[in-house]
Amino acid sequence: MPINILMPALSPTMEKGNLSKWLKKEGDKVKSGDVIAEIETDKATMEVEAVDEGTIAKILVPEGTQDVPVNNVIAVLAGDGEDVKAAGAGAASAAPAKSEAAPAKAAPVAAPASTVASAPAVPAAKTPAPAPQAAASQAAPAASNGARVFSSPLARRLAKEAGIDLSRVNGSGPHGRVVARDVDQAKSGQGLKPAASAPAAGTGAVGAPAMSDQQILALYQEGGYESVPHDSMRRTIAQRLTAATNSMPTFYLTVDCDLGKLNSAREEINAAAGKDRDGKPLYKLSVNDFVIKAMALALQKIPEANVSWTEAAMLRHKHSDIGVAVALPFGLITPIIRQAEIKTLSAISSEMKDLAARAKGKKLKPNEYQGGTSSVSNLGMYGIKDFTAVINPPQSSILAVGTGEERAVVRNGQIVAASMMSVTLSCDHRAIDGALGAELITAFKKLIENPVLMVV
Repeated sequence: MPINILMPALSPTMEKGNLSKWLKKEGDKVKSGDVIAEIETDKATMEVEAVDEGTIAKILVPEGTQDVPVNNVIAVLAGDGEDVKAAGAGAASAAPAKSEAAPAKAAPVAAPASTVASAPAVPAAKTPAPAPQAAASQAAPAASNGARVFSSPLARRLAKEAGIDLSRVNGSGPHGRVVARDVDQAKSGQGLKPAASAPAAGTGAVGAPAMSDQQILALYQEGGYESVPHDSMRRTIAQRLTAATNSMPTFYLTVDCDLGKLNSAREEINAAAGKDRDGKPLYKLSVNDFVIKAMALALQKIPEANVSWTEAAMLRHKHSDIGVAVALPFGLITPIIRQAEIKTLSAISSEMKDLAARAKGKKLKPNEYQGGTSSVSNLGMYGIKDFTAVINPPQSSILAVGTGEERAVVRNGQIVAASMMSVTLSCDHRAIDGALGAELITAFKKLIENPVLMVV
């Protein structure tokens, strides 16, 4: 009996993914453990292994397809002794109904190459989880007045990628059906129905009606622009940060830290580092490595602040798992240094370099960027003096780190030059009160200004 290969869930919160590449083609034989495809999520690209043996009879989802819902059938495997052509023909004839039909084999037969047990993330707010989006072959979307919008699957996909409301697109296909060329024209503001037929606009922050995508497109039509569809990472960042700012009552605390002792200790430690076979230092500590360690230890000194908020209870964490924001060309990701409070500065430095390199190649595993108890975002290397960072749910705090710079300060009644760094702690007031946040950032300041306390 043919075996359906399903779109795997590569993390507890994954609802859909992009099928970026097939590593096997129709007619290829596979055995358990063979890597058959690469799946791209919002944060990483992971390999998918076959669980069963057989021959690829039919590939139903071509490579490059985006937003494939989890558990959708992506290919069919003919078992040993089965007629491959018959299995492929049967899969092709059943393909339009594959989303509704029960799979030939109940259990998923594809799994990520590296499966790591991980607790599901706690939602930032009591909002229902969005249902997986329907496949392109399902029913046509409905207009705001309830009428169906007849459109081709390709037109629906293109409209979704461009953020275009199909109910406002004039269809040029048979019986007014919207086709791909209509969507292409709509991207430049042409072929759109009057704005009155568009869904009712929302209300902006100051009471003004929010502009629709089509109105924005029309506004910039004369000046010219390039429409770059949102990728899955950018959409996820938008959703999570919107949820964080809408659901978290956040307050901010800023202190200035004297880096004099830290800079001296850093120079001495780096000078004493051993050499590898090529004569290069085994490690080179950065200020950010000290920041990660200090934040981890501060959370241990103020354990009431090492928490995550849920509607039912407060989660008090035993360890300090520190996420570190890494800027990527296509977005942002926060790989996590687990149990940072018990790791040496050199171990944190080496691990951070490895995580950052793999993050830029989208090679992180889900457990390497999900969870965490707090985060650090450092824009000091860009010369930013101070800023506020948005908390990454389900965490309850994040530390924004500015640049270290020479400033005039008063000591013993004298104006002297000192190397100073401003840091701002963002706190979720549901979990961390003002005084508790002040204790946390004060503990951090003491550690940064006295780095010897990090190694005793």
